[in-house]
Amino acid sequence: MRYTWFLARRLAQAAVVIVLVSVVVFLLLQSLPGGPARAVLGAQATQLQIDTFNAEQGLDQPIWRQYLAYVGRMMSGDLGTSYTLNMPVTDLLVERLPKTLVLTGLSTLAALVIAVLLGLAQAARRRSLFDHTATGVAFVLYATPSFFFGMLAIIVFSELLGWLPALAPQGSTVAAVLGDPQALVLPVLTGAVTIVAVFSRYIRASTLANLSEDYVRTARAKGTSERRILVRHVLRNSLTPAIAMVGYQIPVMFGGALVVEQLFNYPGMGLLFWTSAQSSDFPVLLGCTLVISVATVLGSLLADILQSLVDPRVRSAR
Repeated sequence: MRYTWFLARRLAQAAVVIVLVSVVVFLLLQSLPGGPARAVLGAQATQLQIDTFNAEQGLDQPIWRQYLAYVGRMMSGDLGTSYTLNMPVTDLLVERLPKTLVLTGLSTLAALVIAVLLGLAQAARRRSLFDHTATGVAFVLYATPSFFFGMLAIIVFSELLGWLPALAPQGSTVAAVLGDPQALVLPVLTGAVTIVAVFSRYIRASTLANLSEDYVRTARAKGTSERRILVRHVLRNSLTPAIAMVGYQIPVMFGGALVVEQLFNYPGMGLLFWTSAQSSDFPVLLGCTLVISVATVLGSLLADILQSLVDPRVRSAR
C-alpha cells in the first residue's frame, strides 16, 4: 500500500511537471522577437504577409486559446511542420530519436560498466597509487569537453592508426546503425567518457560508505573474502546513487549527444537540433526541447522507482 501511494504521488508530480514544461515551451515560441511570423518570414516581410501567416497558423487568437490548441495538437502527436524540411516535426523525431536513444543507451551502458568496476576497485584500494591515479584521470576527463576528446579520438584512432572510421554509421534505421558496429565505437566512446568520470566518483564514495557498515564488519568477522564482500554485499547498495544519477543525467546525455552527433555526423536528434538551429527552424527546435524535457521528467521518475526497488528505505523516507 505504501509503495502504491509512493508511485501514485511520483506519477502525479511528473504529470504536473510535464504540464509546466509544455507551458514553458509554448511561451518560448511566443517570446521570439517579432513573434513566430517574423522569425519565419524574415525581417523583410510585409505586415500583410505577417498577418496572413498569423491567421493561417492561428496566431491571431488570444494566447490562452493558442495554448489550448497547442496542447490539443501535442496530445494528438502534432508538433507542427518543419519550416525548412517541410515535414511534420513528429515524423522527424520518430525517425531520429531512436538512433539517439541507441547512441546514448550504449554510451551509458558502457560508462556504467566501466564506472562500477573502476569505483569498486578504487574503494578496495583506497589511497593507493591506483586510487590517486584513477581520481586524477577522472577529473581530467570530466573537465575535458566532449568535442575535444572526440576530435582527439578521431586524430589518433582514425587518422594516425587507421583502426576506426571517423564517421558514425549513416544508416536511416536503427538496424542499419547497429549493423555497422565498428563505426559506432568512437561516438559511443566519446559519449561515455564524461559519464564514466562522474559515475565512478559516486560509486567510489558509496562503496567506501558501505564498507564501514556493520554488516561488512560482520561478514569479515565470519572470514568472508574481500571480493565476495564487494560483489555479494556492497555492490547492490553502492549502485543506488548510480541508478539515481542515470535519470538525473538525461539532460547531460542529450546535450552530449548533440555534440557527438554533430562531430561524427551521426543522423540522430542531436544533429537534427544542430541543423535546425542553424536554419532557425523553430518548430523542430521546440519539438526537440519538448521531447528532451519530457524524457528528463520520465527519467527522474524512473530513477526514483528503480532506486526504491533497490533500496526500500528510499520509498519509506519519501
